[in-house]
Amino acid sequence: MRFIKDLYLSNRFFTLLVSCGVLFVVSFFLPLLYGSAKAIFAVFIVLTLIDYLSVFLLKEGFFARREMAEKLSNGSENEIYLYLENRYTFGTYVKVIDEIPHQFQKRDVLFKETLKSGESKTLRYWLRPVKRGEYEFGAINIFISTVIGLTRRRFRFDQGKTVPVYPSFIQMRKYELMAISNRLPELGIKRIRRIGHSSEFEQIKTYVAGDDTRTINWKATARKGSLMVNNYQDEKSQQVYCIIDKGRVMQMPFEGMSLLDYSINASLVLANSAMIKGDKAGIITFSNKISSILKADKKPVHLQHILELLYNQRTQFKESDYDKLFANIRVNINQRSLLVLFTNFESLAAMRRQLPFLLQLAKHHLVLTVFFENTEMDELLNSRPANTEEIYLKTIAEKFVYDKKLIVKELNQHGVHTLLTPPAKLTVNTLNRYLEFKARGLI
Repeated sequence: MRFIKDLYLSNRFFTLLVSCGVLFVVSFFLPLLYGSAKAIFAVFIVLTLIDYLSVFLLKEGFFARREMAEKLSNGSENEIYLYLENRYTFGTYVKVIDEIPHQFQKRDVLFKETLKSGESKTLRYWLRPVKRGEYEFGAINIFISTVIGLTRRRFRFDQGKTVPVYPSFIQMRKYELMAISNRLPELGIKRIRRIGHSSEFEQIKTYVAGDDTRTINWKATARKGSLMVNNYQDEKSQQVYCIIDKGRVMQMPFEGMSLLDYSINASLVLANSAMIKGDKAGIITFSNKISSILKADKKPVHLQHILELLYNQRTQFKESDYDKLFANIRVNINQRSLLVLFTNFESLAAMRRQLPFLLQLAKHHLVLTVFFENTEMDELLNSRPANTEEIYLKTIAEKFVYDKKLIVKELNQHGVHTLLTPPAKLTVNTLNRYLEFKARGLI
């Protein structure tokens, strides 16, 4: 059955078969061509048999495997490798079809290669998932043909595998590596000048060129007989909580990803950055009820706990309850902390409904409210309306944009820090605000 099940006839085969049929029909009217038609048909049959035997006589004439990470990173380009090895004694033409998960809705993962006898080759392509969860990869289908090209043999390598898609750990590692190599400005992270000394005293040391003269310790200088300066270190072990709203307002999609997934990716990067800075990072998720709470910590294993918690977040598409959020924070967070609230206010009325709870939180903690610009309306805002309907739509879009600015202004007037950002720049802008708060000594 293998010789039939894995046999595929090429377009060239059918083209030649139809040509032979046409030649026989013509020979009916021109009998002199009948002998030539039979000879050509016989050659066609012989070539088909030779081609068929060439690709089917060797049982394991080809090998392929898929190589990839144990988990994929949401919202990032993930590399997938296909290793091909030709074990035939002749060169082959290869078609590769990889069965990728249905979530990508791609049917064009097709590669065409030519491999010499004994040659191996590695193909590479990228997949960008936009939702967390489990993705099912299927088999690798290889179609082999010879230079004759009348028949193809299919090799099917069953590499079915379920791969989890986690929050964007690739993005997190990129920011971490950039921080280590002092290249964060390349990603848009600003260098913020430290104002005053909002730091903890560490030690007294000898003055060297470049030290701030304002830190000179004159008493120690008099005792030592040489210039001595106070050395400070950043205040550490401050608590940073990422609070993620999972209500229906966070399901709006931008470039394939929901605002919830953008917030989860940014929370992972912010938590990792805070822990690198010596602060403690925690996570709270809520919608109509408190979904999960992860106490702030800075142990190395804590980052894995954050990753696992964020991976399992889902929404019930319900109205978020800020009253329960406030009550829960008052019970569980006793130390003054930075609360980064990822939510989305589409109207001034929606913000004012939650404003009393935000003000109560701001009395006890440093609150940064992060919400999103609707970048999908940029094209509409920059267009020139051609009729009354387009004028109406553009006016409504301008009203939405104006409301967002009013929300920022009103929150700032009440002492609640705000960040209005495009979804694509969420991580960079959030990190900048965190570093700004550290530099100003607000936390």
